[in-house]
Amino acid sequence: MTAPLPSLVAANRPGLARRLLTFPALELHPFGALPRLLAPGDLLVVNDAATLPASLSGTVRGLPIELRLSGQRPDGAWETVAFGRGDWHVDTDLRAPPPALVVGDKVALGALTAVVLEVSHPRRPVVVLDAGAAAFWHALYQSGRPVQYRHLDDTLDVWDVQTPYAGPPWAVEPPSAGLGLTITLIGELRARGIEVVSLTEAAGLSATGDPDLDAALPFPERYAVPAATWEAVERARAGKVIAVGTSVVRALETVARTGVLAGVTDLHLSAANPVRVVGGLVTGVHAPGTSHHALLDAVLVGNGLDRAGLRALGERAAILGLRDHEFGDGVLMRG
Repeated sequence: MTAPLPSLVAANRPGLARRLLTFPALELHPFGALPRLLAPGDLLVVNDAATLPASLSGTVRGLPIELRLSGQRPDGAWETVAFGRGDWHVDTDLRAPPPALVVGDKVALGALTAVVLEVSHPRRPVVVLDAGAAAFWHALYQSGRPVQYRHLDDTLDVWDVQTPYAGPPWAVEPPSAGLGLTITLIGELRARGIEVVSLTEAAGLSATGDPDLDAALPFPERYAVPAATWEAVERARAGKVIAVGTSVVRALETVARTGVLAGVTDLHLSAANPVRVVGGLVTGVHAPGTSHHALLDAVLVGNGLDRAGLRALGERAAILGLRDHEFGDGVLMRG
């Protein structure tokens, strides 16, 4: 797992009050100040994907294994990331490798059985999940638990990783920028003349324990942008589209490039491939070298902002003791 920024507080837990650092002003506010930090006429776009219990622990040939779902293929098979002995209390980069898997292996995962279809990388098996006589979703929620990492204080339950407006169960990690966006706050935004619309994007894993796989993140992710949401984006004036989370940026920018409202995106955004329609971003505090941090560069360049400001942002966040990762504090970036 990529190390957090120096001096950031990484021990997070659900329910901890969030703060919001603005960029480029570098002013600190409570997260609840978001409505007054935006302006009437802004368009806020959220990801309404619910988060699956995507961590499945079990055995193969009597050896311990954990499969983390990373996305479902159109044919119903699941791409996964596999780990060996250990659990979330161990740093992801230090997790033991999984037992060697071959096509046809059966992995016992509580009420589910995973049958291995492909092994393109020792940590990246593709499996079919069989629930036998039990309904698949019942078996998944019975056997799985949320993906989590060592920086957390407490074991997560599935309800800890849901946004208040969660809908289709697509995400394997929470679209975490929206965790602090309460229904009351959405009402305040709308009362202020800020339109709030949604899309669905299968937010994926943020770490794999393997440097080569980490370098390929984010993996391809399923997305669906309602026609009404895209029409609102097209109506919005320049700089007025504010994405809540990097997954929203990825989905909107995919549609901007392809014109396709639903499918699977493999888009990677960076300073060399900047945003075209997103004018601002509500996100977490991200460490340099991660794909999320590269996406911040894409937002800056696409909106004519100075990339050098990201260093100042990181330094200010460290001085203020902002918490990173999914239950941490937030950043509001806009031109």
